[in-house]
Amino acid sequence: MSTIMRTYATVTGPTATFVSADGTSEPIAARAGEDIRTIVMQRAAMEARRTGTDIELVTSGDRGEHRLLVSVEGEFSPIAVPRERPDAATEPLEPREAPESDAAEPPEAETSARASFITAPSTRDRTGWRGFMARLGLTAAASPDVEARRERERIVSRHWAGCRTIAVVNGKGGVGKTMTTAMLAAVYARFGGGNVLAWDNNDTRGTLGWRTESGLYDATLRDLLPAAPTLLSTEAGVSDIARYVHHQPHDRYDVLRSNPELLAADQRIEQAEFDLLMSVAARYYRLVVFDSGNDESAQRWLRMVDSSYQLVIPTLPAPESAESAALLLDALRGRDERSAYLADHAVVVVTQPETGSRREANRIADGFMGDVRAVESIPFDHALKAGPLRFDALRPATQDAWVRVAAEAAAEL
Repeated sequence: MSTIMRTYATVTGPTATFVSADGTSEPIAARAGEDIRTIVMQRAAMEARRTGTDIELVTSGDRGEHRLLVSVEGEFSPIAVPRERPDAATEPLEPREAPESDAAEPPEAETSARASFITAPSTRDRTGWRGFMARLGLTAAASPDVEARRERERIVSRHWAGCRTIAVVNGKGGVGKTMTTAMLAAVYARFGGGNVLAWDNNDTRGTLGWRTESGLYDATLRDLLPAAPTLLSTEAGVSDIARYVHHQPHDRYDVLRSNPELLAADQRIEQAEFDLLMSVAARYYRLVVFDSGNDESAQRWLRMVDSSYQLVIPTLPAPESAESAALLLDALRGRDERSAYLADHAVVVVTQPETGSRREANRIADGFMGDVRAVESIPFDHALKAGPLRFDALRPATQDAWVRVAAEAAAEL
């Protein structure tokens, strides 16, 4: 059985003494802002590479003794430190006699600090090698990617004072409006804890209900409209809205459906009706994501834009889809000051193709740069192509991409 070579490090404050595998001793010191333990681990990794074999690093100092196995590739894994066991053959300790004293003063009570049950939550990364180092008492700054992901997750989990609204718009059909609506609602609800509504604000063939799960009641927006005054009354309870929406148990948001089986003439929503429905939505939800129709002249479409804090514009990597998005932005800039603001601060989402070159998708994304606040790309994912839209069915890279979109859309809410 081969013996693993061993190195030692004794840590004292910002300095340490490192003993290499051949017995050579050398001093190590940390500069300002550096962690001496990190320096020791780096020196041990160098020793493993120098010897061409795995080595054991034994550290001792103010944080006790630790043993690590250091591989030639510079990976660290813990080695259990055996606890000292009392020898059964040793004699028991003699009782200590109290010192003589002229005054019968009570002995001083020894007090120890009790650990508080209320502690601040740790913000350290407890995963991967950084988590391993943190458990050893070593600190390591998170990578820029990890920090950026944390910031995005913080943004999408926000709760605002009052209801916020996001409109997903593009006058061309089949560009991913329903998919974008469902994914944004899922991200905000999962990270922020629910109270998110995906509203199918569509006169003609709205498919949000087809690609999401059905609730207990077969209700649509037309059923909610006559019940709105009751839902806005002081006697209404928070659960009363459940009769008119369809809860998504995995992604935690609700869907307000239109009826795709009816003609537009049978389900038109006028401005006053939209405002009434919006009052109900604001009463029961903290965030509403609108899946818009394709008729940009409809009263419900225009009122939706007037009621929104943010626009998200999906497009396919095709000239017709991108041109439709660009024309919409131009029209909004010429409509009024508030619509122009929404256009300038819009988020454009380009969905990558299933096959073929991505050059066209990149060209279209580049074409919107500087014209809106942000442009994001979504990689192709079979889970988005057809069937129910579920966030946990996506590949990790696709999930991260939707979190980026949601963070950009929520940044100025």
